[in-house]
Amino acid sequence: MEAFEYAAPSSVKEAVGLLSSAWGETDVLAGGTDLLSLMKERVHTPKRVVSLRSVAGLRSVSGGAGLRIGATATLSDLLGSSAARENYPALIQAAEGVSSPQMRAMGTVGGDLLQRPRCWYFRNGYGLLGKDGDGKSLAPIGENQYHAILGNKGPAYFVNASSLAPALIALGASVTVAGPDGEREIEVEKLYQTPNSDRDRENALRPNEILTAIIVPAAAGVVSATYEVRQRQLMDWPLATASVALKLSGGSVQSARVVLGHVAPTPWRSSEAEQALMGKSVSEDTALAAAKAALASATPLSGNKHKVQLARVAVKRAILRAAG
Repeated sequence: MEAFEYAAPSSVKEAVGLLSSAWGETDVLAGGTDLLSLMKERVHTPKRVVSLRSVAGLRSVSGGAGLRIGATATLSDLLGSSAARENYPALIQAAEGVSSPQMRAMGTVGGDLLQRPRCWYFRNGYGLLGKDGDGKSLAPIGENQYHAILGNKGPAYFVNASSLAPALIALGASVTVAGPDGEREIEVEKLYQTPNSDRDRENALRPNEILTAIIVPAAAGVVSATYEVRQRQLMDWPLATASVALKLSGGSVQSARVVLGHVAPTPWRSSEAEQALMGKSVSEDTALAAAKAALASATPLSGNKHKVQLARVAVKRAILRAAG
């Protein structure tokens, strides 16, 4: 790890003022479960690290007309929230997928949303897009069993690593972001983007902005669920996930949001699956039809064709779980 300056501001305004307007010069430290690994691997080499631990008001989880989650609230804080447990099962089930007590205790909600790709080419110094010295992408011709099966026609082949983002998108959540020009709000669905170069980022934040809170709208009349497929438990990231939020009336689906995780460079909302559910009652057959629709456009790489079926299973079972 290279030497760096450590700053511990006590307010959001002070924290923003300590950040650079260019990527790479400064980094924000929340729980540190991702950043410290990146720094040890020298993927990130910031000159200054700005800790949010002492910033007041960023850790609370509160209910009411919806749910407000401070960016530095830990996964344990979220799991301990009665408001979240009573109204947002998809979000709780996604958080429960992180089964390590240490990760739950240290990992933050904001950190989960903004963690960098787990692609081993990126983590081993080949850049965000995983290219060799000749500018050729390594994933399509290399080890790609965990890479994207949707939205992977280039130049990015990694998968978004967030456990919570698919559930938050299904629930229609947004985030608040503070920067030099004040605060702005971004839908979680629009927080992510597919980079076109190694100079880009996989999210819409600017280098001198801080994610401060997650706002989840009221869930009245909405049933939701998350289903994960994992290779094994504990520290592994899922192979595929699906989060579903449904509004039912008279036993039929009036509206649906279906979002897949760990299958594309961004959390992948499937309009095809949503359309397949509209106006229908939830059954094994309709859930299977929606699952097939969600993966109809999948383009697996040489070593990850198995993820197509795993993602179908996740979508089908999330729909059935949501509908009870």
